[in-house]
Amino acid sequence: MDDSLRELYQEVILDHSRHPRRFGALAGATHVGEGHNPLCGDKVKVYLDVGQDGRISDVRFEGRGCAISQASASLMSEMVAGRTVGEAEKLMDGFLHLVKGEGGSELNDEDREQLEVMGGVSAFPMRVKCATLAWHTMKSALEGGTSARTE
Repeated sequence: MDDSLRELYQEVILDHSRHPRRFGALAGATHVGEGHNPLCGDKVKVYLDVGQDGRISDVRFEGRGCAISQASASLMSEMVAGRTVGEAEKLMDGFLHLVKGEGGSELNDEDREQLEVMGGVSAFPMRVKCATLAWHTMKSALEGGTSARTE
């Protein structure tokens, strides 16, 4: 990755961290999960409103943590809104492969382009847990759990 692209990705991450999208509680959420990364102290709470048709009509999050965890939660919340639960889980699988340096080839081009900003995390194994916290928390909430950890 060239330096100008790396700088752009860092700017996108910082923007999502400083100005998170879909931040705040969601009244009437059908699914709620809380996540914690005890290694660095990141905490996130994910709220989802899943309709009878299995589509995520709204998603919000609250929490605090490093720029990577907050940016990832912001990206996740933007990208899963409007998708079915199955589509959100497939997106998560692709994201996990991407940030672990395993490619993420199952992502379609548009999704991969949006999530590629987090791809550089794969070079820092301790930061992968930060990047995946919100995603694991979303999955736990969708599966009826109430908490997720990244240890």
